Amino acid sequence: MHDDKLPIGPAGDDPNGDRLPAHRGSQLQPAGQGTALALDLFNEKRVDEDEIDLLAYWRILVKRRWLVLGVLGTVVALALVATLMMPPVYRATATLQIDRESLQVMQIEGVGTAEGAAPDFLQTQYELLKSRTLAERVANELGIDEGMLERLASATWLQRARAALAADAGEAQAGEGDPAAEEEAVLRSAARLVRDNLVVEPVRNSRLVRIHYDSTLPAFSARVVNAVADGFIASAIERKFDASSFAGKYLEEQLALAKGRLEESERALVAFATKENIVVTGEAGVSLEGQNLGALNAALASAQDERIRAQAMWNQVSGGGALPADAIGNSILNTLQQQRATLNAQYQQQLKTYKPEYPSMLALKGQIDEVDRQISQERKAIRAGIKAEYDAAQARENMLVAQLAALRDKTLDVDNRAIDYNILRREVDTNRQLYDGLLQRYKEIGVAGGVGNNNISIVDRAIVPTGRYKPNLPLNLALGVMLGLMLGVLVAFVLEFLDDTLKAPEDIEQHLRLAVLGIIPMLKKQTVASAMADPRSAFAEAYRSVRTALQFSTDHGVPKVLLVTSPSASEGKSTTALTLARNFAQLGKRVLLIEGDLRNPSLHRTLGARSDTGLSSLLAGAASANQVIMDTDDERLKVVLAGPLPPNPAELLSGSRLLSMLTVAAEKYDQVIIDGPPVLGIADAPILSNIAGGTLLVVQAGETRIKTAQAALKRLAAARARVVGGILTHYDAKVAGYGYDYASYYSYGTQPRLAGK
Repeated sequence: MHDDKLPIGPAGDDPNGDRLPAHRGSQLQPAGQGTALALDLFNEKRVDEDEIDLLAYWRILVKRRWLVLGVLGTVVALALVATLMMPPVYRATATLQIDRESLQVMQIEGVGTAEGAAPDFLQTQYELLKSRTLAERVANELGIDEGMLERLASATWLQRARAALAADAGEAQAGEGDPAAEEEAVLRSAARLVRDNLVVEPVRNSRLVRIHYDSTLPAFSARVVNAVADGFIASAIERKFDASSFAGKYLEEQLALAKGRLEESERALVAFATKENIVVTGEAGVSLEGQNLGALNAALASAQDERIRAQAMWNQVSGGGALPADAIGNSILNTLQQQRATLNAQYQQQLKTYKPEYPSMLALKGQIDEVDRQISQERKAIRAGIKAEYDAAQARENMLVAQLAALRDKTLDVDNRAIDYNILRREVDTNRQLYDGLLQRYKEIGVAGGVGNNNISIVDRAIVPTGRYKPNLPLNLALGVMLGLMLGVLVAFVLEFLDDTLKAPEDIEQHLRLAVLGIIPMLKKQTVASAMADPRSAFAEAYRSVRTALQFSTDHGVPKVLLVTSPSASEGKSTTALTLARNFAQLGKRVLLIEGDLRNPSLHRTLGARSDTGLSSLLAGAASANQVIMDTDDERLKVVLAGPLPPNPAELLSGSRLLSMLTVAAEKYDQVIIDGPPVLGIADAPILSNIAGGTLLVVQAGETRIKTAQAALKRLAAARARVVGGILTHYDAKVAGYGYDYASYYSYGTQPRLAGK
């Protein structure tokens, strides 16, 4: 069926020019309220930018699960191969107990000490266990020769390479032709072998230390560990013996010197005391006058104390104060006072019955007066006794003061003459103390050297190991699994971070700010034609869903003239345009499908049709409308192919003929769909988007880059295009990591139902 009612004149000739699709009215606003509300609902989930979306990470891992599993398998395989290639290594272990002890050679300041209980004592012992001297001693005792070194050589290529890099070439050159040098080189190699494979492991919170040795020969490992333990103990004993021997010789020399100085100082002291007629008693060397002066001074102090106490008591009594308690306790005053209190109580009791003039009352009153007189006399006697005691104490003090003054003069005279004596005596005491200390320490060192005390002991000797220590296959595989998982996850996240393509519908909403009108699943085994032929397929249902979404994309339904474009080529725009055209035709609408890509058209290949005339012929004025509009297998669907490729597609599209054609087509047909060219790189798509009533952007999942799609949207926005939404094509939910979220959207109801369900 051909339509020859489509004019090709300028737009100004059309009386209905106010209804052209290019007219920018309310229908060309960016989006409807429903789409904006839908985007706002989606954006509610992204209010907090700092929130960690664990589900997003899980989707990344599910999407790249084969990469993670591949890296995991590779690492585990490498770990397995490396483990199987390693030679078996056997570890022998011995346990030592290292007690702290203090080896003090001399306790006299200035002579010398050696402290063994310093804070770093145990660390020093650990370093001694790994010392070169001990390793050489063990190598000598075990007789490690070149043959043994070759047997114990590293078996893996990596270990051989490390051993070759660590080898000392200078030793080999120095030992050529010299037996002594060769023997020394072998000894150094053996000592290095002992040191490199020796492991010292301190036991925490104890004085125990475990010694491990690893080698490929189990018996050799046990021999080395036991030899190290025995050699360490022997070395410690030898060091102590050497220290004791040196200290003994040193002390002998010091004792001879100290003895001579002591004898000389004693002779000088005796000679000086004889000359000055100085007599001293006691070990302190105090003269007789000094001793008497000290005793007299002590007596004077005691007398002064007695006088002060007596004076204080007398001052208290003479001033009318109360009598001292100790003075009252030594008299009958308390008894008299108790007697008076008893009589007074009787008097007061009988006064209630008799008058004071009564004879018994008068007799009782006389007794009370007599007791009062005795109390007064007793008080006077106590005061007199206190006065006498004070006078006696004062007199004794005065006598002692006089004697002390006389004795002080004598003592000072003796002290003046004994100054040199005291100097000589102190020298004698110093020499004697030094001599006694040296003699005592000399005896202790002799005893210690004879006993051979040792603070290191073997708790458990090493036995020949029965099982290999490494390589540990389960441990290495576990480490390989852990490392492989970590590396695989890291690679997956890095690739996902570097992958800046649009992969899911959320990416379109988030990065492009477009409503997703449809998600087209990827066809793995079917072709587009076979998928569309099956109305119950997920592919066909997806495009029907797009058709439904387009009916609500604007406030007046589907844009009359709809442009289907994409940021780049081969993203599914031609398939989308043809499929949508067929779906709208299935609704009974008259649909015109225009192949608007004048540079690389592909719609004609999909339809299996070819025409020598097309859109380019119409726009160039070389053909009329009835020549370019073609029939299809659906009488409601008409197609305008691209026609011959023009040299200037942009100039043709920007002319007035296309605008006039679309204006009339919008009145003649219920729906006009343009299969447009890509947006980026050429000016065709922006021109078409400005003329069309709505633009549908098609992006391919996992292929279209975010920056590319954003750049395409910017070009469309610059052309004042109305983008009604986006479509995500070639979408595989399982590959994207979304599982059931989208994989089952359009397959619901496609499986045959079982009976009774």
